[in-house]
Amino acid sequence: MNKKIISFIIVILALVGVTVYSAAKGSISVGMMTLVDGVLHRNSEEVNVIIDLRFPRIIVSILTGAILAVSGVLFQSVMRNPLADAGIMGISAGASFFTLFGLLFLPSLFISSTLFAFLGGAVSCCIIYMLSWKSGLKPLRVILTGIAVSAMFTGLREALVNICTYFNVTVGASNASNLTMKTWEDVELIVPLGLLGIILAFLVSPWCNMLKLQDKKVVQLGVNIQLVRILISVIAVFLAAVATSIAGIIVFAGLIIPHISRQLVGTNHHILIPFSALAGAFLILTADTFGRLLIAPLEIPASTIMAVIGGPFLIFLLRKGDKLNGV
Repeated sequence: MNKKIISFIIVILALVGVTVYSAAKGSISVGMMTLVDGVLHRNSEEVNVIIDLRFPRIIVSILTGAILAVSGVLFQSVMRNPLADAGIMGISAGASFFTLFGLLFLPSLFISSTLFAFLGGAVSCCIIYMLSWKSGLKPLRVILTGIAVSAMFTGLREALVNICTYFNVTVGASNASNLTMKTWEDVELIVPLGLLGIILAFLVSPWCNMLKLQDKKVVQLGVNIQLVRILISVIAVFLAAVATSIAGIIVFAGLIIPHISRQLVGTNHHILIPFSALAGAFLILTADTFGRLLIAPLEIPASTIMAVIGGPFLIFLLRKGDKLNGV
């Protein structure tokens, strides 16, 4: 077997293992066989509690990781920037701010948190494109612009939260950056939207491969490169919005996973996208499980663990400055 097949097998087995362990361990712990028997026959009260409370959290964690990783792959492809990530570039911050803004000031129009999150992510993405475009998208310029946009929307959101606190307006925890207290309603929302986004990402994988070429060569192939960039960006923003509207802002998943995945399975997006989805699911579920069990009954949010991991990783990539000229 070649390296790619082995990598797929390892990440699938690792994901299955962490899923089973995460389901079995916690404030209520059961054996593996008890868990399986309880899931199949629903004859254990403890397992029923796990199914109602822990399974939704696990499923949301898996889908969130897969979504963020694939979103990162698309952003890095369209911007030819290995540092592109929805969290770092401010896409998630914009999505989070617009979600809160819609909830507070446009309740009659607040049909879906994902819709407002998508609008916020799209606005952030447009701002980044407009401010960082100068004879092309340079990696460092995109990152610096994204950090500024992220800081702006994060500040705006915190200002809204403080204003609501002052006037005793309950904001709620719907947009908090954690994976606790997820319900089957969250699962019913993230599964169809997340799978739709990942499928669309896989369908545009040939375009992602084309973007590895110089713009002139792509144009010579008869491809409208600007339209391709816009369509891929829309899918990437949609994925980031889905994750943000349900799990909050989790940075670095879209940075770490695509980089590692390219080392393991190469740069062909037909393979890179599904592998990144599996690896992202494993990473976020592992982070959430670790945070839930490390100092139980207290919990460390997965977003905090990802920040601790991702910060040094970003510094490592920045020190490899001579390799930041494209993906």
